[in-house]
Amino acid sequence: MQTIRNHAMTVTVDEMGAQLMSITAADGTEYLWNGDPAYWSGRSPILFPYVGRLTNDRYTYGGREYEMTRHGFARRTEFSVLAQGKDHITLHMEDTAESRKGYPFAFHFDVSYVLEDNMLVIVYATENMDSKVLFFGVGGHPGFRVPLEAGKSFDDYRLTFDQPCRPNRVLLGESYMISGQEAPYALENDVHLPLHHDLFDHDAIILKNFARSVTLSAGEGSRGVSLACPKMRYLGVWHQPKTDAPYVCLEPWVSLPSREGVVEDLSQQFDLISLPPRQRYENRWTVTIF
Repeated sequence: MQTIRNHAMTVTVDEMGAQLMSITAADGTEYLWNGDPAYWSGRSPILFPYVGRLTNDRYTYGGREYEMTRHGFARRTEFSVLAQGKDHITLHMEDTAESRKGYPFAFHFDVSYVLEDNMLVIVYATENMDSKVLFFGVGGHPGFRVPLEAGKSFDDYRLTFDQPCRPNRVLLGESYMISGQEAPYALENDVHLPLHHDLFDHDAIILKNFARSVTLSAGEGSRGVSLACPKMRYLGVWHQPKTDAPYVCLEPWVSLPSREGVVEDLSQQFDLISLPPRQRYENRWTVTIF
């Protein structure tokens, strides 16, 4: 475990998967989900080089078939510390002979966490070390405690987008893969999404065309957390289906899972990042506690 801190917050990161393990305010309030396996053992896994499920855990590239489990392999990879200071840390992973058996690319992938007052900046940086185009997806999966304070219940909380918007929901099929269909997803007054447990009975709510900053709170004056993801195309909202789980995940994604029944060709999936040789890609998002 590695810890960074400033006057407003303390953040702990696990080198396994470069996963956030704790976001604690100066007064000791914990904002991040604790990973209780009775509901969900994750806390904030990093999704790389694929977001979500592949049909039969398989994809093709260059005429060959490869296997990759859900959300890619970064979350099960030991990162090394590349740089660290009191209020920042960068963790690093790169391809190996073993990783190339399931993902035939040479790459570097760095995750940086930087504290700026009561805001945590997360930066994903991918460098193509190969002589061919690198195809990948990337995303975050942080879970936040709900409720965040005594005297509140899950149903007291809502998501509030910072600007009015009329997003579309990406619909899932019977096996929770992408169905290829979308539908308008109505927000209260075009800004609010009230939380209740049965929202997630059919897995994640995946939104596109949404305002890129959203706040989780129980209303004015309550503790809350804001997530801003200006360069992410999708936002997943989730907790373990058909449970009363005391958390909600706000998941900024750059790409979608596989289409249902389709073994995707990695070079043809429309929303993956296509990074030319020796080029670098960065995507940053933020978590602000209040």
